[in-house]
Amino acid sequence: MASSRRDHLIDTAIEIFYRDGFHATGIDKILAQSGVAKMTLYNHFRSKDELILAALRRRDENFRNWFVRAVEGRATAPRERLLALYDVLAEWIAGDDFNGCMFINASAEFADAGDPVHATAAEHKRLILAYIHDLAGAAGAADADALAWDLMLLVEGAIVMAHVAGEKDAAARARRAAETMVAGALA
Repeated sequence: MASSRRDHLIDTAIEIFYRDGFHATGIDKILAQSGVAKMTLYNHFRSKDELILAALRRRDENFRNWFVRAVEGRATAPRERLLALYDVLAEWIAGDDFNGCMFINASAEFADAGDPVHATAAEHKRLILAYIHDLAGAAGAADADALAWDLMLLVEGAIVMAHVAGEKDAAARARRAAETMVAGALA
């Protein structure tokens, strides 16, 4: 029962932090929406920052699992998977609950690179980059590092443009640029 309450708190925190932001969200709002008592919260987390870290870790695991499965479900060949990255992004961006990237948002609110929240957000980005790097290497890129970085920049740019500027076709535009990059890197 205790771990289910902990899980419920984390899931509720993810939803609210993603929608409303980290600093703008008070513990009372999370407690009210989760229906969990304050004492229960503090039995599991010593502080709001600990809850934020748990929420980011869970979001990272859930998002990366979904993202990789979705990419790999769209294509079997590594070259096609490199382009499927943007099809999956387009699907995510088109969702009713899209509020940008929780990790970009976290790093903006916790700007000090030494802050554990910022470091957790950076780790998420490193793990996504590593996945893209693996795909680039499997596709036969002569310089998998460079291709992965280039494609990651397109991923991140598409997310930011969709969120900040409301450009819902940002992933499709990024895909077109990625097609050129992939063709050049794998020629």
